[in-house]
This record gives sequence, C-alpha cells and structure tokens, in this order.
Amino acid sequence: MPNVSEISRVKVQPIMLRWARERARLSYDALTHRFPKLNDWESGEVDPTFKQLEAYAKATYAPFGYFFLQSPPEEPLPIPDFRTIGGVEVKRPSPNLLDTIYSCQQRQAWYRDFESSVGAEPLDFVGSATIGSDVVEVAKAMREVLGFDLEERRVCSTWTESLRKFIAQADSIGVLVMCSGVVLNNNRRHLDTDEFRGFALSDDLAPLVFINGADTKAAQMFTLAHELAHLWLGRSALSNATVAPQWSNAIEGWCNRVAAELLAPIDVVKQELRPGEPLSEVTSRLARRFKVSTLVVLRRLLDADYFGYADFQQAYDAEVAHLQAIVRPSGGGDFYLTTAARVSKRFARAIYVSTLEGHTLYQDAFQLLGISKSNTFNELGRSLGYNT
Repeated sequence: MPNVSEISRVKVQPIMLRWARERARLSYDALTHRFPKLNDWESGEVDPTFKQLEAYAKATYAPFGYFFLQSPPEEPLPIPDFRTIGGVEVKRPSPNLLDTIYSCQQRQAWYRDFESSVGAEPLDFVGSATIGSDVVEVAKAMREVLGFDLEERRVCSTWTESLRKFIAQADSIGVLVMCSGVVLNNNRRHLDTDEFRGFALSDDLAPLVFINGADTKAAQMFTLAHELAHLWLGRSALSNATVAPQWSNAIEGWCNRVAAELLAPIDVVKQELRPGEPLSEVTSRLARRFKVSTLVVLRRLLDADYFGYADFQQAYDAEVAHLQAIVRPSGGGDFYLTTAARVSKRFARAIYVSTLEGHTLYQDAFQLLGISKSNTFNELGRSLGYNT
C-alpha cells in the first residue's frame, strides 16, 4: 500500500511556489526536469503531493513550513546591506547568502561565549575609528596592529601566498576569517560574487569577516582589507567591496579608501612610478608588487594623479571586461585545510579543544564545523597541530 505522504496532495498557494523558485534564482528549465508538473502547480491547476513538496523545498533551499503561508514572508538581512549592482540596491537576498550569514552568526555566538568563558579581554581595535578618521592614519594603524609588511608581500611568489599571510595576520589579532565559495560544505551551492564579495560581523570579543572564496585571490585581498576596515569602525555590514569610482554610501566609500591605502599606500605607489612606462606594464608590475588586483592599481594611479578621470574610467572599464572574460580554475585541494579555511583556523582550534575538554557536545561541534563523522573531526584536529 502506498504511503499516505506519497499520495495525499497538499494545498499550497501558487504564489509560494513561484516565490521559492525566484528566491533561489532558479528558472523553469532548472527545475522542470525534476518537477514536470511545476507549471501546473504554479498556475494552481494541480497541487503537489507531500513528498513532492518536500523535494521541492529541498531543491529551492526554502524552509518547508513556509509553503503553508498565504503569502511570501519578509526576509530582511540581519546586518546592514551596502551592496549595489550597477548603482542599484539589491532587493532580495538569495537563500545561499542568507544561510551563509546565519551560519556565521551561529559560529560567532559560540565563539563569543567561548572567549567570555576564558576571560578574554575586548579587542581595542574594534570600533577604534570613525568615518571622520583620516584614511592614511587609520590604514597605518591597521598595518601596525596586523604586522602587515609591504616588503614581505613584495617577495611573495603568488597572490595565494600573500592572501594566506594576510588571513593569518588577521587571525593572530583575534579576527575569525572565514573564506568559502559554497554554502557550508555543500559544493552544489555556489556563492555568487555578483551578489556579494564579503561581510563583516563586528564584535569586540569575536569579530568575524567572511570572504566569498569564489572570487579571485587578488579580489579576496581587497575584500579582507575592506571588511577589516568595517571592524575598525565597529560596524557590521554586507558589501560588494570595490574600487569603482562611485560609491553610494559614505561608509562603503571610507572602507574602500582605507582598504586601498592599507594594501597600496599612496606614497609608496608614487615612489614606484617610472616615467614613460606604458599603462599596461605599470599596472601589471604594481599588481605584482602589492599583490592586489589590477583594478586596485588603476584606482591608486588615479589617486596618484597618474592620469585624469576620463582616462581612468576608460582603462577601468576595459580591465573589468578583461577580468570577466578570464575563466577561473575550479576549487579543490586538501579537505582539512579547506574546512579550516571555511570556518577559520581560530574557530576550528577553539571548538576542537572545547569539545575534547567536554565543554561542547560533539553533535554541536559537528554542526558548527559542517562535518558529520568522528574520524573527520579527529583528522581535522591533527591538521591543526593537535595529537589525539
């Protein structure tokens, strides 16, 4: 006899089915091969079965209970949203973005409790600046706190090596730096750099920065610098960190200027300029020297009066088109290094020790780390330098 859930149909408002599809940014073509009756469901001619609705909720990453509402719920972002695309505010966050923020907030809450339990002192740098603070002075202070050595970056052979050093420096001063190109550990749920590049969750015991790992390493450098500037302001925010010439928000503009000054100080940029060097060569050379993107270099050249605004805009637009045409390599690498990067080494170390000491349940640790097996947990600990 068929299971009741397989044959009973569920009355669902058609608008909720359309809402789930549009919220997940999925087209009919992406879903109809799994749900051939989707058009009939959305028109209200046929209701899905209970089992079909469960599958549809999973496919669209929508909470199952939402389908019993009469109209779509409001899903405001839990942090200030400073993103724009083409100068227009982004109205609806994707489930991938929402789930990423929620998971980071869970980890941050756990880590704040952990730091409080061991008597940690608040971090002085969080909230130590205002948007009225001098950009050059703030960037200088950030380099001193981070131990950010420009000459050390000059000799880094790759942007990856330089980014790894930068993340380690932020980790060492108490920042949880989480970097991933997917939601949790689901490699089928890719984060979109057109939607966001990063966000900061400010807290004086557990400051957190998330970097969209789907971006280039050079772009991730700027995102990290930008989100650290948000922590110096003591302001949580979701943003598309960019060196574009126009900013619609004063806070974003300030953070972008601080990030550019942190990574490529204007005085040093001016010292590096060579008379008569073609733009393409100076752009490439300074990108390697500072381990930043060519877009950051172009912005710094404008700031250094290397060329006028019209020439800058032309070069900037051409470089954006060039970068968009580049095919980025797919992910991969060591699972345990990737896991630690996704949740931050600082967080992974803390939760590993807390669990072994009996202060955190294994099931809670697994959920926060995005793993499911004891062997994986133990191997992660060994990769972090602990012997069990």
